[in-house]
Amino acid sequence: MLVDAETVHKELDWTGLVDALCEMHRGPMPLVDRSELQNVAADGSRQTFFNLPAWLPGRAMGIKMATILPGNEAATGKPSIQSVYQLFDGADGAPRATIDGTALTLRKTAADSALGARFLARTDARALLMVGAGALGPYLIAAHCAVRPRIERVRIWNRTPEKAHRLVEEIAGDVADVGVAEDFEAEVERADVISCATASTSPLVAGARLKPGAHLDLVGAFTPDMRECDDDAVRRARLYVDSRAFGIHRPGDLAQPLAAGIIGEDDIIGDLFDLAGGAVPARESDDQITLFKNGGGGHLDLFTALYLTTRLGARGN
Repeated sequence: MLVDAETVHKELDWTGLVDALCEMHRGPMPLVDRSELQNVAADGSRQTFFNLPAWLPGRAMGIKMATILPGNEAATGKPSIQSVYQLFDGADGAPRATIDGTALTLRKTAADSALGARFLARTDARALLMVGAGALGPYLIAAHCAVRPRIERVRIWNRTPEKAHRLVEEIAGDVADVGVAEDFEAEVERADVISCATASTSPLVAGARLKPGAHLDLVGAFTPDMRECDDDAVRRARLYVDSRAFGIHRPGDLAQPLAAGIIGEDDIIGDLFDLAGGAVPARESDDQITLFKNGGGGHLDLFTALYLTTRLGARGN
Protein backbone atom coordinates (compact mmCIF):
# COMPACT_ATOMS: atom_id res chain seq x y z
CA MET A 1 0.00 0.00 0.00
CA LEU A 2 1.33 3.41 -1.01
CA VAL A 3 -0.09 6.32 0.99
CA ASP A 4 0.55 9.80 -0.34
CA ALA A 5 0.60 13.08 1.59
CA GLU A 6 -2.90 14.11 0.53
CA THR A 7 -4.34 10.88 1.94
CA VAL A 8 -2.37 11.23 5.18
CA HIS A 9 -3.74 14.73 5.81
CA LYS A 10 -7.26 13.73 4.81
CA GLU A 11 -7.44 10.67 7.06
CA LEU A 12 -5.65 11.98 10.15
CA ASP A 13 -8.21 14.39 11.58
CA TRP A 14 -7.12 15.91 14.88
CA THR A 15 -9.80 14.52 17.18
CA GLY A 16 -9.49 10.99 15.85
CA LEU A 17 -5.70 10.98 15.88
CA VAL A 18 -5.40 12.47 19.37
CA ASP A 19 -7.92 9.92 20.66
CA ALA A 20 -5.96 7.11 19.01
CA LEU A 21 -2.64 8.28 20.43
CA CYS A 22 -4.19 8.49 23.89
CA GLU A 23 -5.49 4.94 23.64
CA MET A 24 -2.16 3.56 22.37
CA HIS A 25 -0.36 5.25 25.26
CA ARG A 26 -2.40 3.06 27.59
CA GLY A 27 -0.46 0.09 26.23
CA PRO A 28 3.24 -0.74 26.35
CA MET A 29 6.05 1.39 25.03
CA PRO A 30 7.28 -0.21 21.79
CA LEU A 31 10.89 -1.24 21.39
CA VAL A 32 12.58 1.88 20.02
CA ASP A 33 15.91 3.11 18.82
CA ARG A 34 17.32 6.10 17.01
CA SER A 35 20.33 6.75 14.82
CA GLU A 36 21.51 9.89 13.11
CA LEU A 37 24.29 10.92 10.81
CA GLN A 38 25.32 14.57 10.68
CA ASN A 39 27.23 16.70 8.22
CA VAL A 40 28.13 20.40 8.20
CA ALA A 41 27.24 21.95 4.84
CA ALA A 42 29.32 24.54 3.03
CA ASP A 43 27.08 27.32 4.39
CA GLY A 44 27.73 26.13 7.96
CA SER A 45 24.27 24.62 8.46
CA ARG A 46 23.96 21.23 10.14
CA GLN A 47 22.50 18.51 7.94
CA THR A 48 21.01 15.40 9.56
CA PHE A 49 19.90 11.95 8.37
CA PHE A 50 17.59 10.36 10.98
CA ASN A 51 16.42 6.78 11.28
CA LEU A 52 13.68 6.08 13.84
CA PRO A 53 12.63 2.43 14.18
CA ALA A 54 9.93 1.10 16.51
CA TRP A 55 8.52 -2.38 17.09
CA LEU A 56 5.44 -3.73 18.82
CA PRO A 57 6.32 -7.44 18.80
CA GLY A 58 3.59 -9.52 17.24
CA ARG A 59 1.71 -6.50 15.94
CA ALA A 60 3.81 -4.20 13.76
CA MET A 61 7.20 -2.67 13.19
CA GLY A 62 8.18 0.40 11.24
CA ILE A 63 10.89 2.89 10.52
CA LYS A 64 10.96 6.53 9.54
CA MET A 65 13.87 7.73 7.46
CA ALA A 66 14.16 11.51 7.51
CA THR A 67 16.50 14.12 6.06
CA ILE A 68 16.95 17.56 7.62
CA LEU A 69 18.67 19.97 5.23
CA PRO A 70 18.17 23.56 6.50
CA GLY A 71 19.45 25.11 3.28
CA ASN A 72 16.80 23.48 1.11
CA GLU A 73 14.21 26.24 1.12
CA ALA A 74 16.63 28.95 0.02
CA ALA A 75 18.49 26.76 -2.48
CA THR A 76 15.76 24.64 -4.06
CA GLY A 77 12.43 25.66 -2.54
CA LYS A 78 12.00 22.17 -1.13
CA PRO A 79 11.12 21.55 2.54
CA SER A 80 14.02 21.40 4.97
CA ILE A 81 12.61 18.16 6.43
CA GLN A 82 11.55 15.28 4.18
CA SER A 83 10.92 11.66 5.05
CA VAL A 84 9.35 8.33 4.22
CA TYR A 85 7.79 5.80 6.57
CA GLN A 86 7.83 2.02 6.04
CA LEU A 87 5.40 -0.15 8.02
CA PHE A 88 5.86 -3.93 8.35
CA ASP A 89 3.58 -6.67 9.59
CA GLY A 90 4.47 -7.73 13.12
CA ALA A 91 3.70 -11.42 12.58
CA ASP A 92 5.48 -12.27 9.33
CA GLY A 93 7.57 -9.15 8.70
CA ALA A 94 5.99 -8.43 5.33
CA PRO A 95 5.91 -4.79 4.16
CA ARG A 96 2.41 -3.39 4.74
CA ALA A 97 2.57 0.26 3.74
CA THR A 98 4.90 2.94 2.45
CA ILE A 99 3.70 6.30 3.73
CA ASP A 100 4.65 9.89 2.98
CA GLY A 101 6.77 10.51 6.06
CA THR A 102 6.74 14.29 5.88
CA ALA A 103 2.94 14.47 6.15
CA LEU A 104 2.95 11.73 8.79
CA THR A 105 5.51 13.68 10.84
CA LEU A 106 3.57 16.94 10.67
CA ARG A 107 0.38 15.24 11.83
CA LYS A 108 1.85 13.06 14.58
CA THR A 109 4.03 15.85 15.99
CA ALA A 110 1.13 18.27 16.28
CA ALA A 111 -1.19 15.58 17.66
CA ASP A 112 1.47 14.63 20.23
CA SER A 113 1.53 18.21 21.52
CA ALA A 114 -2.27 18.39 21.40
CA LEU A 115 -2.55 15.26 23.53
CA GLY A 116 -0.21 16.87 26.05
CA ALA A 117 -2.41 19.99 26.02
CA ARG A 118 -5.55 17.88 26.48
CA PHE A 119 -4.15 16.72 29.81
CA LEU A 120 -2.31 19.88 30.86
CA ALA A 121 -3.74 23.08 29.36
CA ARG A 122 -6.64 24.85 31.05
CA THR A 123 -9.97 23.89 29.52
CA ASP A 124 -10.91 27.56 29.22
CA ALA A 125 -7.72 28.54 27.34
CA ARG A 126 -8.51 31.35 24.91
CA ALA A 127 -5.16 32.81 23.79
CA LEU A 128 -2.50 30.85 21.88
CA LEU A 129 0.99 32.10 21.03
CA MET A 130 2.73 30.22 18.23
CA VAL A 131 6.50 30.72 18.40
CA GLY A 132 7.93 29.79 15.02
CA ALA A 133 6.26 30.04 11.61
CA GLY A 134 7.85 27.06 9.91
CA ALA A 135 6.20 23.99 8.42
CA LEU A 136 4.83 22.80 11.77
CA GLY A 137 3.21 26.10 12.68
CA PRO A 138 -0.21 25.71 11.02
CA TYR A 139 -0.53 22.11 12.20
CA LEU A 140 0.27 22.93 15.82
CA ILE A 141 -2.20 25.80 15.77
CA ALA A 142 -4.95 23.61 14.31
CA ALA A 143 -4.26 20.73 16.70
CA HIS A 144 -4.22 22.92 19.81
CA CYS A 145 -7.44 24.64 18.72
CA ALA A 146 -9.04 21.21 18.19
CA VAL A 147 -8.42 20.08 21.78
CA ARG A 148 -9.03 23.54 23.27
CA PRO A 149 -11.89 24.84 21.12
CA ARG A 150 -12.35 27.97 23.25
CA ILE A 151 -9.13 29.39 21.78
CA GLU A 152 -10.20 32.50 19.90
CA ARG A 153 -7.01 34.55 19.73
CA VAL A 154 -3.82 33.35 18.01
CA ARG A 155 -0.63 35.34 17.71
CA ILE A 156 2.36 34.17 15.66
CA TRP A 157 5.98 35.17 16.21
CA ASN A 158 8.97 34.37 14.05
CA ARG A 159 12.53 35.68 13.90
CA THR A 160 11.77 36.63 10.32
CA PRO A 161 8.53 38.63 10.55
CA GLU A 162 7.70 38.02 6.88
CA LYS A 163 7.18 34.31 7.60
CA ALA A 164 4.84 35.13 10.47
CA HIS A 165 2.79 37.38 8.17
CA ARG A 166 2.59 34.61 5.55
CA LEU A 167 1.33 32.12 8.14
CA VAL A 168 -1.28 34.62 9.36
CA GLU A 169 -2.55 34.93 5.78
CA GLU A 170 -2.53 31.13 5.39
CA ILE A 171 -4.77 30.44 8.38
CA ALA A 172 -6.91 33.59 8.27
CA GLY A 173 -10.53 32.54 8.61
CA ASP A 174 -9.72 29.43 10.63
CA VAL A 175 -9.42 31.43 13.88
CA ALA A 176 -11.59 34.34 14.98
CA ASP A 177 -8.63 36.60 15.79
CA VAL A 178 -5.23 35.82 14.29
CA GLY A 179 -2.28 38.15 13.83
CA VAL A 180 1.46 38.66 14.11
CA ALA A 181 2.96 39.05 17.58
CA GLU A 182 4.33 42.59 17.41
CA ASP A 183 5.45 42.58 21.07
CA PHE A 184 6.79 39.11 21.88
CA GLU A 185 7.19 39.59 25.64
CA ALA A 186 3.68 41.01 26.01
CA GLU A 187 2.21 38.09 24.07
CA VAL A 188 4.06 35.58 26.29
CA GLU A 189 2.50 37.28 29.31
CA ARG A 190 -0.97 37.13 27.77
CA ALA A 191 -0.97 33.58 26.35
CA ASP A 192 -2.80 30.66 27.92
CA VAL A 193 -0.98 28.23 25.63
CA ILE A 194 2.47 28.83 24.13
CA SER A 195 3.66 26.40 21.47
CA CYS A 196 7.28 26.65 20.32
CA ALA A 197 8.60 25.03 17.15
CA THR A 198 11.94 26.63 16.34
CA ALA A 199 15.55 25.66 15.78
CA SER A 200 16.75 27.98 18.55
CA THR A 201 19.93 27.24 20.49
CA SER A 202 19.19 29.92 23.09
CA PRO A 203 16.06 30.35 25.24
CA LEU A 204 13.20 32.34 23.74
CA VAL A 205 10.45 32.11 26.38
CA ALA A 206 11.28 33.67 29.75
CA GLY A 207 9.68 31.85 32.64
CA ALA A 208 9.26 35.08 34.60
CA ARG A 209 6.72 36.22 32.00
CA LEU A 210 4.50 33.13 32.15
CA LYS A 211 1.17 33.92 33.76
CA PRO A 212 -0.43 31.60 36.33
CA GLY A 213 -2.18 28.76 34.54
CA ALA A 214 -0.10 28.98 31.35
CA HIS A 215 0.78 25.85 29.40
CA LEU A 216 4.13 25.73 27.59
CA ASP A 217 4.48 23.27 24.69
CA LEU A 218 8.10 22.82 23.55
CA VAL A 219 8.53 21.09 20.20
CA GLY A 220 11.55 22.42 18.35
CA ALA A 221 14.62 21.38 20.33
CA PHE A 222 15.79 17.86 19.53
CA THR A 223 19.51 18.00 20.41
CA PRO A 224 21.27 18.89 23.69
CA ASP A 225 22.43 22.28 22.35
CA MET A 226 18.94 23.42 21.33
CA ARG A 227 16.62 25.21 23.73
CA GLU A 228 13.37 27.21 23.64
CA CYS A 229 12.76 28.25 27.27
CA ASP A 230 14.96 29.47 30.12
CA ASP A 231 15.72 28.05 33.57
CA ASP A 232 12.99 30.11 35.22
CA ALA A 233 10.34 28.42 33.08
CA VAL A 234 11.64 25.01 34.08
CA ARG A 235 11.74 25.99 37.76
CA ARG A 236 8.21 27.43 37.81
CA ALA A 237 6.42 24.72 35.85
CA ARG A 238 5.13 21.24 36.52
CA LEU A 239 7.26 19.22 34.10
CA TYR A 240 6.00 16.54 31.72
CA VAL A 241 7.40 14.84 28.63
CA ASP A 242 5.83 12.82 25.85
CA SER A 243 8.16 9.91 26.63
CA ARG A 244 11.00 9.42 29.05
CA ALA A 245 13.01 7.74 26.30
CA PHE A 246 13.16 10.80 24.05
CA GLY A 247 12.00 13.83 26.03
CA ILE A 248 14.43 14.12 28.93
CA HIS A 249 18.12 13.68 28.08
CA ARG A 250 18.20 14.38 24.34
CA PRO A 251 16.61 17.85 23.96
CA GLY A 252 18.35 20.76 25.66
CA ASP A 253 15.13 22.13 27.19
CA LEU A 254 15.45 19.64 30.04
CA ALA A 255 18.90 18.17 29.45
CA GLN A 256 20.67 21.47 30.14
CA PRO A 257 18.94 22.28 33.46
CA LEU A 258 19.38 18.64 34.49
CA ALA A 259 23.10 18.80 33.80
CA ALA A 260 23.35 22.09 35.72
CA GLY A 261 21.56 20.66 38.75
CA ILE A 262 18.69 23.12 38.44
CA ILE A 263 16.22 20.23 38.36
CA GLY A 264 16.47 16.52 39.01
CA GLU A 265 14.78 13.69 37.15
CA ASP A 266 12.35 13.37 40.06
CA ASP A 267 11.02 16.81 39.13
CA ILE A 268 9.68 15.38 35.86
CA ILE A 269 6.25 14.21 36.93
CA GLY A 270 5.47 11.85 34.07
CA ASP A 271 5.07 11.16 30.38
CA LEU A 272 2.08 10.44 28.15
CA PHE A 273 2.11 6.77 29.12
CA ASP A 274 1.77 7.83 32.76
CA LEU A 275 -0.90 10.42 32.01
CA ALA A 276 -2.98 8.20 29.73
CA GLY A 277 -2.76 5.34 32.20
CA GLY A 278 -3.67 7.52 35.18
CA ALA A 279 -0.38 6.82 36.95
CA VAL A 280 0.34 10.52 37.57
CA PRO A 281 -1.89 13.57 37.99
CA ALA A 282 -2.33 16.09 35.20
CA ARG A 283 -3.19 19.73 35.85
CA GLU A 284 -4.55 20.03 39.39
CA SER A 285 -5.41 23.75 39.58
CA ASP A 286 -6.07 26.71 37.31
CA ASP A 287 -2.97 28.51 38.61
CA GLN A 288 -0.40 25.82 37.88
CA ILE A 289 2.06 26.44 35.08
CA THR A 290 2.64 23.31 33.03
CA LEU A 291 5.48 22.46 30.65
CA PHE A 292 5.28 19.66 28.08
CA LYS A 293 8.40 18.62 26.18
CA ASN A 294 7.53 17.04 22.85
CA GLY A 295 10.58 14.89 22.16
CA GLY A 296 9.09 12.79 19.38
CA GLY A 297 10.31 9.27 18.78
CA GLY A 298 9.67 6.31 16.53
CA HIS A 299 6.89 4.96 18.74
CA LEU A 300 4.71 7.96 17.84
CA ASP A 301 5.28 7.40 14.13
CA LEU A 302 4.38 3.73 14.56
CA PHE A 303 1.22 4.58 16.54
CA THR A 304 0.18 7.08 13.86
CA ALA A 305 0.91 4.69 10.97
CA LEU A 306 -1.15 1.97 12.65
CA TYR A 307 -4.11 4.30 13.12
CA LEU A 308 -3.82 5.49 9.52
CA THR A 309 -3.63 2.03 7.96
CA THR A 310 -6.46 0.76 10.15
CA ARG A 311 -8.68 3.55 8.85
CA LEU A 312 -7.68 2.85 5.28
CA GLY A 313 -8.13 -0.88 5.75
CA ALA A 314 -11.64 -0.36 7.10
CA ARG A 315 -12.47 1.42 3.85
CA GLY A 316 -10.97 -1.36 1.77
CA ASN A 317 -8.11 0.79 0.46
